[in-house]
Amino acid sequence: MSDLTTLQYTAEHEWLLIDGDTATVGITDYAADKLGDVVYVDLPAVGTAVEAGKVVGEIESTKSVGELFAPVLGTVTEINDAVVDSPDLVNSAPFGDGWLVKITLSGDLPALLSRDEYVALTAE
Repeated sequence: MSDLTTLQYTAEHEWLLIDGDTATVGITDYAADKLGDVVYVDLPAVGTAVEAGKVVGEIESTKSVGELFAPVLGTVTEINDAVVDSPDLVNSAPFGDGWLVKITLSGDLPALLSRDEYVALTAE
């Protein structure tokens, strides 16, 4: 993904690409860098109902274990099996092949950040 300004972001370091009623979700390069080398990714099953702000999985690295939060209300419609098989994609391509889940949205989007707002947040 080349234009990061087309994405929306959360304060929990996730990015979202909204396409109609589907949100593709991943973690940002900032989060991937802070985690270190990702060695394991646990994602929710397809069909799982998720609630914004609730933990839905985890990302384990050589440094720590981080929680994956659902950024929106909806249902998981797809998981990225490539990331499960090759967790290092989260580090090497966080905005591309390292995406994590796709969620069909239910209801309104929560307040999200623009790229500029996210960059300002991580600069603090």
